[in-house]
Amino acid sequence: MHVRVTLIAAARSSSMLAERFDDDRPLDQAGWHEVQMGAHRLVPFGAAELRYCSPTPRSRGTGEALGLAPLVQLALRDCDMGRWRGRTLSEVTAREPAAVDAWLGDPRAAPHGGESLLAFISRVGQWLDTRPADDGGRIVAVAEPAVVRAALVYALKAPPATYWNIDVRPLSTVALTGRSGRWSLRLDGNEAPGSA
Repeated sequence: MHVRVTLIAAARSSSMLAERFDDDRPLDQAGWHEVQMGAHRLVPFGAAELRYCSPTPRSRGTGEALGLAPLVQLALRDCDMGRWRGRTLSEVTAREPAAVDAWLGDPRAAPHGGESLLAFISRVGQWLDTRPADDGGRIVAVAEPAVVRAALVYALKAPPATYWNIDVRPLSTVALTGRSGRWSLRLDGNEAPGSA
């Protein structure tokens, strides 16, 4: 028994330089434009048997704009950044440079009082491993780019530090196939769920 999970990174809610930890802003104008421009290649994912999204406004907005009518999954929420929530990396670095270094250097560290990188990756992986394994079943999930990165690290059994080397762009897609504990990365992320 295996399942195919296609992850779609949510459209943007701010410019890359203005991104904030644990951001809860809705899609901005550029994000809506991205969805409109990319909808033709993403709408077919609505044929998936199960459609999910993270609870963030931009993930929900992306899923709704694509016509997916996704079910919110709390396990797909962004990393809990504790007291850093709502701040940019540059703001936090200016105030707590040693804490940022510890967070970036140790996947078990949570100097912000929230969730460590390792705990975040494990949470997303647990969600992935508990998807119903109906032979050939297809699932689509719209989530924050950080969630997609965490899922990839987990699925590939890569070292947690690999997380920092994965670039997930808005509306990019990636497919994972397999079952609990045995996942494969499929790099044809633009295929619709009904494709071979």
